[in-house]
Amino acid sequence: MQVVHLLRKYNPAEWGGTETAIRNLFDGLRHHQVASVLYCPRTQNGAGSDPIASDGYAVKRFKAYVPVWGISTQQKADMIAVGGNLFSFGLLGNLWRERDASVIHSHTLGRLGGIALTVAQRRRLPFVVTIHGGAMDLPTRLSEAMNTPGQGWEWGKLFGVLLKARELFRQADAIITCNEKEAALLRQHHPAKRIIVQSHSVQTDLYRGDRREAARAEFPRIQNRQVLLSLGRIDPIKNQGWLVGQAREIFRRHPQAVIVLAGACTDKAYGESVKQNIRRLGLEDRVLLIGGLAPADPRLIGLLQTASAVVLPSLSETFGLVILEAWGAGVPVICSRTSGASALIRHGQNGWLFDLDCPAAFQQCVDRALGKPELAKQLASAGRRLIGEQYDSHVLAGRMKNLYSLLIEEKHALRHSSRR
Repeated sequence: MQVVHLLRKYNPAEWGGTETAIRNLFDGLRHHQVASVLYCPRTQNGAGSDPIASDGYAVKRFKAYVPVWGISTQQKADMIAVGGNLFSFGLLGNLWRERDASVIHSHTLGRLGGIALTVAQRRRLPFVVTIHGGAMDLPTRLSEAMNTPGQGWEWGKLFGVLLKARELFRQADAIITCNEKEAALLRQHHPAKRIIVQSHSVQTDLYRGDRREAARAEFPRIQNRQVLLSLGRIDPIKNQGWLVGQAREIFRRHPQAVIVLAGACTDKAYGESVKQNIRRLGLEDRVLLIGGLAPADPRLIGLLQTASAVVLPSLSETFGLVILEAWGAGVPVICSRTSGASALIRHGQNGWLFDLDCPAAFQQCVDRALGKPELAKQLASAGRRLIGEQYDSHVLAGRMKNLYSLLIEEKHALRHSSRR
């Protein structure tokens, strides 16, 4: 069985949770003798180091566009970085020539997803779509921002209509989400569809060796400190600016604490505002911006193992793969009360949840994580046990293979009945 996967963006220099989820899925599918091919837009400056290709998977790139006239190059780059609805003239032919494909699995919506749907239907292949960043389960202000008309003239709308880009959910053979709330909302709108909640997974093998020394050597300012690690792309949705705003109170209560912000910057304006705020508060030595690190980088694994807690102040997390990564490294988590985090964390049992509009509750969570190490260890251990029971990459990939097999059988039966 060969499955063609489609991503809207894959730039290893801007690695994030979606890329980690894809890589873990591929690893699990390989264990079940399923071949994976990844299609993604060509990056402007080249991909550089490519962890997925290095693992032996085929990564095929195609030329894609932001189909809007009258906006700047930087505006187009910003749209590509986060959520832009891209278009490609070449992708349809590329997918059509992928003759060994058994299933087409799109991890993106919009026009690129529409192209994948069109090819799958023409070739009578199963079409699966996975929602990674949320489609219906989004905070109101994020949903409004995404639906606000942009500048320029969007010439891609006609192609979107022709490719049925707005009908992906209605015409997909299966819709996969990692979020039960998202699934419930989808079922309200598409009650007849096969909608599946499939959690992301984690490779626990990555955390078996001790990599703390690699992190300490690379980042000497974390030596003998209590590290609060915020792991994720530097982006308004991840809300690192809110955490910086809480830093002075954290340091007043915990003089040995440092905050490490690890992740590639996907919003330059936001990233610069975070830097300026750190400088304005005089916290350059206590709040460290270290950029993005590859998922298996010993320095990143060492940072996770060194951390006293992982902190996620996100505005929206439909799943929260970083939570699993923290648990895999044996680290407790402190998360804003998003739908994804709330589905994983039982407050006070395997982590802590807080509301962004209640900083005092957040500070109390930090007090427990840094001031009660035995309690923090207990919560992290509870999370780690949960990974072994429910989030192993091989187990979850086995379920995905079963879904693919079922869809292939259904398509075969449909073709057979149509010949009668």
